[in-house]
Amino acid sequence: MLQIGKAIISLDVIEKKFICDISKCCGACCVEGDSGAPLEEEEKQIIEDIYPEIKGYLADKGIEEIEKQGTTVIDSDGDLVTPIINGKECVYTVFENGVAQCGIEKAFSDGKITFRKPISCQLYPIRIDKFPEFDAVNYNKWDICKAAREFGFKNGTPVYVFLKEPLIRKYGEDWYNELKYAAEHIGEIMKAR
Repeated sequence: MLQIGKAIISLDVIEKKFICDISKCCGACCVEGDSGAPLEEEEKQIIEDIYPEIKGYLADKGIEEIEKQGTTVIDSDGDLVTPIINGKECVYTVFENGVAQCGIEKAFSDGKITFRKPISCQLYPIRIDKFPEFDAVNYNKWDICKAAREFGFKNGTPVYVFLKEPLIRKYGEDWYNELKYAAEHIGEIMKAR
């Protein structure tokens, strides 16, 4: 592990390889799991505010579920998350040619909103657990991402490199540059300890 600012980062974020290969997984992360996407507290209001703009991008069953549950919910673990449909896909999921995509991100890509998608979605396979004094930044290995691990390994792309943009969105460019430096000099850093 290494610490940058208030983030304690698992070395897997530096060492493991990953490039999302949506052609192989078909966006399974938007459909699988026992809960919706984790949300930051400030994202709750953002999603509520942008809902009128994104509604036209969503599937009817997603809209129906949002109208029943709300734009965000608290799951069985007490965490703020996106609602899901029948214990499966996120209400913001839309399908194109059999591939699950994010309706929020589609509205963003069309310039309708300035919020891209929940940061937890953009950061996957990194998951962040928040504690009072620090954030635990961990790599989450999920079977549905086997093709992404293989693609990342084939290309030699570490998780932190693949996730440069969302890591900068979350922690800032200076933080990311420190992480990059640490990753490039990890052998020297470990010897110095």
